[in-house]
Amino acid sequence: MKKKANPTPKKSSPAKPSVREKPVILITNDDGITAPGIRNLVESVKDIGKIVVVAPDKPQSGMGHAITIGQPLRLHKVHVFEGIESYACTGTPVDCVKLAVDKVLHRKPDLCLSGINHGANHSINVIYSGTMSAAVEAAIESIPSAGFSLLDYSIEADFTGARKYARLVVEKMLTTKLDKHTVLNVNVPSKPVDLLRGLKICRQAYAKYEEDFIERNDPHGRHYYWLTGEFVNFDKGKDTDVWALANNYVSVVPVQFDLTNYVLKAKLEKNWQ
Repeated sequence: MKKKANPTPKKSSPAKPSVREKPVILITNDDGITAPGIRNLVESVKDIGKIVVVAPDKPQSGMGHAITIGQPLRLHKVHVFEGIESYACTGTPVDCVKLAVDKVLHRKPDLCLSGINHGANHSINVIYSGTMSAAVEAAIESIPSAGFSLLDYSIEADFTGARKYARLVVEKMLTTKLDKHTVLNVNVPSKPVDLLRGLKICRQAYAKYEEDFIERNDPHGRHYYWLTGEFVNFDKGKDTDVWALANNYVSVVPVQFDLTNYVLKAKLEKNWQ
């Protein structure tokens, strides 16, 4: 009896390469959803991922990490950026991040970007900045984030360099294994793009405002005060954000929301117990 020949095994068709989904990127700011800075940030990264914008409906500079607890928050879908899902929020930058995660995205985005701020957020400014507080809030929620600022307060500022380096930082964040609580404070000198010398990873300088309150009278004769001040750098190190910016580098400072002074903690544990 003839043995049956083994059937020729079928060739398996090659597996189709999986299409990797684009990362979801949440964008916010503190200058308001119509500010030129946020438009430039959206333009710089809109082809990298699925962009969703949730930003304040009006300027919220200097709000720090404030949240709205005494009045309702409203969220309105707007058509500010072509082809980009966008919402204007009546609250603070931190409110925007909270609402975006819970009510718009219904998930945590892969990245949160804040800015591009009109004006510096280097050194002690990080404490007061609504731009950076939005980024910090995202990191608290385990979303790697970055805040971007341009050292130019003008509404007609040239964002060419800021756009270039914002995109570069985002590309590096997406290709680097980052801790989920990563927060980067990125500041860009107000210089022509060809004069920028690249990224410089820095520490936060010890600098602050020497403040003064100008006293004036309103038309009814009542006193009011106008805060003024001069930014003074007390830190002469060449590894700081203030030094980097003065020397035409884009400063990148990794910051954190854990404010514990671990050196002092260790001393107190040793001496106070």
